[in-house]
Amino acid sequence: MRLKSFAIVAALALTTALAGCSTDGVSRMFSNDYGGRVDAGYQIPTVPISKVPRKYHRQLVTYETAEKPGTIIVDTSEKFLYLVEPNGKAMRYGIGVGREGFEWQGTARIALKREWPTWTPPREMIQRQPELTKYAGGMEPGIKNPLGARALYLFNKGGDSGYRLHGTPEWNSIGKAMSSGCIRLMNQDIIDLYNRVEVGAKVIVK
Repeated sequence: MRLKSFAIVAALALTTALAGCSTDGVSRMFSNDYGGRVDAGYQIPTVPISKVPRKYHRQLVTYETAEKPGTIIVDTSEKFLYLVEPNGKAMRYGIGVGREGFEWQGTARIALKREWPTWTPPREMIQRQPELTKYAGGMEPGIKNPLGARALYLFNKGGDSGYRLHGTPEWNSIGKAMSSGCIRLMNQDIIDLYNRVEVGAKVIVK
């Protein structure tokens, strides 16, 4: 009987491990959700997720905050984006953030959501990188577009902040500070976030 009980416990433990769930029953990882796919006619490449630190894989975690569900909290120091869920939980995503000199913090709201957006480099960026002049009228959507598969446009009291939450095929930039201030997620993650968040949602960057 003991051997039978042990076998049942072992099987349950193996099932939990394969499901990507932690032993506390709270954290749940989605590491099997980074495969290639066709989206609106565009081919999104597979992310070699085993090469991305596990802490940056999308996962449901315990997260205590006074902010209401649907709020996005961006922790630029830890390189995490949290989408607040009910009952003390949040969906956590790994992110890439602004490099030195391009960091920012504050509160904004999502004013627009776009699938496969056009990217128009800001005038200041074109001045720094004249080779981008050819995109002054906008760069066509596509996998090489810096905004990736989705973009969430952040506005504040002054209007368009110029900052975005967006996708990127550069999975190796997640967990690093190398953007021009925007918050980047793997394309599979920005699609997931896009589907969960509402226009008008509060965004806190700290």
